[in-house]
Amino acid sequence: MSVLTIEPGATPADEEPPDTGERHRLTALTGLAALSLDAMASVAYGPEAIVLVLAAAGAHGLGFTLPVTLAIAGLLAVLVASYRQVIAAFPDGGGSYAVARTHLGARTSLVAAASLVLDYVLNVAVAVTAGVAALTSAFPELYGDRLWLCLAVLVLITGVNLRGIVESARAFIVPTAVFVVSILVLIAVGLFRSAPVSTAAATGHASVLADNATTVGALLLLKAFASGCSALTGVEALANAVPSFRVPRVRRAQRAEVALGAVLGVMLIGLSVLISRFHLQPVEGVTVLAQLADASLGHNWAFYVIQFATMILLALSANTSFGGLPVLLKLLARDNYLPHVFALKADRQVHRHGVLALALVSAALLVFSGGDTNTLVPLFAIGVFIGFTIAQVGMVRHWRGERGRGWRGKALLNGFGAVLTGVSAVVVTATKFEDGAWLIVIAVPLLVAAFETVHRAYTRIGERLGLGRIPEPPHRERSLVIVPVSNLSRLTMEALNAAASLGDEVRAVTVCHPDAEDRAHTHALARDWAQWDPGVPLVQLTSERRTLGRPIAEYVGETVAAEPGTRVTVLIPEVEPDRLWQRLLQNQRGAVVAHAVRRDTDAVICRLRFRIF
Repeated sequence: MSVLTIEPGATPADEEPPDTGERHRLTALTGLAALSLDAMASVAYGPEAIVLVLAAAGAHGLGFTLPVTLAIAGLLAVLVASYRQVIAAFPDGGGSYAVARTHLGARTSLVAAASLVLDYVLNVAVAVTAGVAALTSAFPELYGDRLWLCLAVLVLITGVNLRGIVESARAFIVPTAVFVVSILVLIAVGLFRSAPVSTAAATGHASVLADNATTVGALLLLKAFASGCSALTGVEALANAVPSFRVPRVRRAQRAEVALGAVLGVMLIGLSVLISRFHLQPVEGVTVLAQLADASLGHNWAFYVIQFATMILLALSANTSFGGLPVLLKLLARDNYLPHVFALKADRQVHRHGVLALALVSAALLVFSGGDTNTLVPLFAIGVFIGFTIAQVGMVRHWRGERGRGWRGKALLNGFGAVLTGVSAVVVTATKFEDGAWLIVIAVPLLVAAFETVHRAYTRIGERLGLGRIPEPPHRERSLVIVPVSNLSRLTMEALNAAASLGDEVRAVTVCHPDAEDRAHTHALARDWAQWDPGVPLVQLTSERRTLGRPIAEYVGETVAAEPGTRVTVLIPEVEPDRLWQRLLQNQRGAVVAHAVRRDTDAVICRLRFRIF
């Protein structure tokens, strides 16, 4: 432990001590494993979401799978390029919240923050339920226990993240690598096949393809595009958590962002090509990815490797939220929009309060949904597109303000991205509104109102404390310490010793009630006190009611009024047992007195805890 003492008239050193926690931060590779699982796992449900929508137009509609995927891949490229710029411009993290706070005002930044918070929380719930759904599909006998399985997975991921983001990256890097390699092998092998090698997975399952082909209109394509955009969630996570990377943080985070975009784009396009190549039709009870694995690799051990890798990665993709949300909560707490406890950082660079808060809210969502993915999916991905759009608009203003070299091209890129993501946000919200998206429309303003309420409370506290202003020089006042006592013991002696060290004058007070038993006890205490003669007067307070805190609070108030200019401290002695369960044996008299004095007076309260070993 090191101690820094600032002498009167001295100023703190300008240079910060060197950061000794770099080994607990991320490299570009571990950053991909810790923060991009959400985006990587989206290939398991992104292409399927497109196919399910286009299936309403029959086989003719499925022919538009690749064009819709290419449009999503184009949007992905724009987002990756834009978020590389966000990383460079805002190396302290925060993503769209940081951009909006600087360039679009407080209210807009809070909208971005609220949207990201909702998306992160929903990502955890959706990821865990999707992973468990894959497990129960393989083992149907576990279906009735899916909620407990979801909670168990959540506890596992939370425990790993409480040990540090690097620990979570190391734990998840192997399943991430297995999943990505498996998908790339699936695509590579499938491209050399002219027809499916196996259709065993889909055999016996009813097709969901519409019998009568309908016209593929713009509305259907927009709906397919909106559904497929769920594959873009998680792209912003790296920009939100730049401080979690090792130095040079910006360069490492940018490399991870580009790698994420490249791998995700290749997988999305590759899977869509195979869907068109094999003329795949969606069926009930079997995922599109499972059919593709069957068609490319056959119904063998490779098929099951992909299924289990997908199941594990879907469940672990919740880790993206555990890497990004605590950093966002830290920034909100630093700006006084959340309780300051979220800004505290434990060992291993862990924001434990943010991790635990995310886990608790996600657990509540899992219980609410009963572990059912379909209950949560309609709410998913809306918040992140709001954040995308706000970030792009803010970056346009950023480049216009800087007007450095090449600023027009950068601003044009962000402006184009803002148009694309803004349209996507409207389309996603409109197409999913009746399915539950209206909850997000309500929840975002409620969260913004909560942030502003916390901020107003901190502003009032800061004004009363005079934060930001140099206070008057300290001066000495006469000090009176009042010690409540009920009997003579070693605790009483320790309390009077401490009081004598704190104040110029010490008074012991005891409360006497009118019944005979209490009068006898008070008389015995007075007799023993006179015999002990500690040099401290014992003041007897008579109360007609059987209350303890109010008589002492009234005496303190009368003393303050009678002796202006005197600093009154109430020192309350309490026993602290050596075992936690023994606290249940205490009578809580100290807490009662402290509450009454704090409520009715401005006296300083000091609770002396005497440990028993």
